[in-house]
Amino acid sequence: MFVEGELNLQELSPLALAYVGDAVFELYIRTKLVAYPARVHDLHRSAVRYVQAARQAEIIHAWEPELTEEEKEVVRRGRNAKSGVPRRSDALEYRYSTGMEALLGYLYLSGQQERLLQLLSKVTPTLQA
Repeated sequence: MFVEGELNLQELSPLALAYVGDAVFELYIRTKLVAYPARVHDLHRSAVRYVQAARQAEIIHAWEPELTEEEKEVVRRGRNAKSGVPRRSDALEYRYSTGMEALLGYLYLSGQQERLLQLLSKVTPTLQA
């Protein structure tokens, strides 16, 4: 983990957690995709399919049955955070994707790498032309 010092996660906004979680998820997806021999443009196009709101909403729904109460609360806080919704996004999908990103940010910043990897391992990105 790259964070030095103590962070009080209770003081961080759900959008701050989502900000970090977005980076964690994108790095995970890109790291998995580079195993495929492909042009960078093709890798990027495949990554975009996973980091878009609709796909992230599907992922968090698939994870929900196995989340702890604490994790569900982080997702709920992220989902209910006040933020703008991009024009091309469905509002409900965007809210759930923010909840997913908040959870990933929370797990990462709280040092719960094993749990983070347990959830992320259920996402298996593939190169798609």
